[in-house]
Amino acid sequence: MPEPLNDRGRLTDVLRLVEREAEAYLGTIDTALVRPPGGEHLESRLPSEGVGSLQAISELIAASLEGATRSTGPRYFHYVTGGVTPSALAADWLASALDQHAYNWVGSPFASRLEQISLGWLKELFGLPAEWSGVLTTGGTASNFVGLAAARRWWGLKHEVDIDTEGFAGLPPVPVFASGYLHASAVKALGMLGIGRRQPQILSRDAGGRLDLEALAAALDGLGGKPAILIATAGDVNTGDFDPLVEMADLAGAYGAWLHVDGAFGLFAAASPLTQHLVKGIDRADSVAVDGHKWLNVPYESGFAFVRDPVIHAGAFSATAAYLRTEPSARPVFGNLSAEMSRRARALPVWATLRAYGRDGYRAMVERHLGLAQRVARQVDDAPDLERLADVPLNVVCFRFHPAGVAEEALDSLNRKLGESILEDGRVAFGTTEYAGKVAFRPAIVNWRTEDEDVDLIVQVVRELGAKLAGSMAREG
Repeated sequence: MPEPLNDRGRLTDVLRLVEREAEAYLGTIDTALVRPPGGEHLESRLPSEGVGSLQAISELIAASLEGATRSTGPRYFHYVTGGVTPSALAADWLASALDQHAYNWVGSPFASRLEQISLGWLKELFGLPAEWSGVLTTGGTASNFVGLAAARRWWGLKHEVDIDTEGFAGLPPVPVFASGYLHASAVKALGMLGIGRRQPQILSRDAGGRLDLEALAAALDGLGGKPAILIATAGDVNTGDFDPLVEMADLAGAYGAWLHVDGAFGLFAAASPLTQHLVKGIDRADSVAVDGHKWLNVPYESGFAFVRDPVIHAGAFSATAAYLRTEPSARPVFGNLSAEMSRRARALPVWATLRAYGRDGYRAMVERHLGLAQRVARQVDDAPDLERLADVPLNVVCFRFHPAGVAEEALDSLNRKLGESILEDGRVAFGTTEYAGKVAFRPAIVNWRTEDEDVDLIVQVVRELGAKLAGSMAREG
């Protein structure tokens, strides 16, 4: 197979093969082991002579069936990962076939217009003002990066310095404040922006990480009117809890601070009247980050960033070259609103799933997941060998295995081993975390496929495997 041109005649065969195999794969996804026991048998050496598309894709399919995590299935509760709705999957395939360059309107009017519409729909869904700027990103980390880059630019301009042009030279450290709910992706974004991973001051009032509002007010007062960045979390990954957005917005307004909200999955609380109170005040933020491949249930990679001030937003990412200066006026250049200039048309699955199911469809799904989380919480509370560690305001249930007769100092080790056993078992998937100084589990329910029988396995598997481990520890002791 000398070069791709010689393979053109196999295109239809390859697409039909993938279609058949994908259909078969998804046909078993509801009951398949989440983590299959097979290995990965892939050629690791770069071949001198290729085997052609049909053989290459056949090998890839075989390896995926053996080794791919069934994270799109209903029993994957790890990392707050959603599945892929039928409309989003089909649109994502179409996006690859169309292969649009979604940098600007000239590159692809179609992709740009879809992104514009999709962002408008998302702002409406989340309760954000229509006039805010927005852009589709690769996920929560990239969305936090966009929002905090805008915050950095704002902070620099308050010091009469264009940081994006001049850099940080001569400027003091950037004051950043957050609760113990601060997510690693926001910390990573601060590092990439040169603000610093150690810069956030964590102000917690308890071991769980809840924000100490009095301490925040005192810290802001101590700055003497100097600008600062507040990072609020809308949906803590361990508990689903929220920072007090209204109170943080009040403080940001009173002290002239920038309020950034990391709403990776929690912002979808806005979709239901049952949980809308959790996001009250979101429209008073200065920037907001959301993940698409979580509760929206679109394929990786997808995220959304929104910024109140379109001028600040564009100033943080604008770039140009002679060959790029062909954009019609009053048209958004989405490649100048995030780090990427080479951009996939990721608006297709976002638009398709919102068009397919609408506001009411997502409200129904969110409310079904809220009910499933409460179902798991009740099962945990009813089990004599389980201990729930936090309230369940949204879709995450934080608990640990706590059998009688096991000393407190041995529980962390027991739960870590149990977490490994759960992943190896493969019937469900969720890992361990640390909450309030204790090793725990935090399964998150966000997949559109998940039903009662799927979440019922959570407690069943934990108790079954936990009893075996506890028995083994007792015999060894």
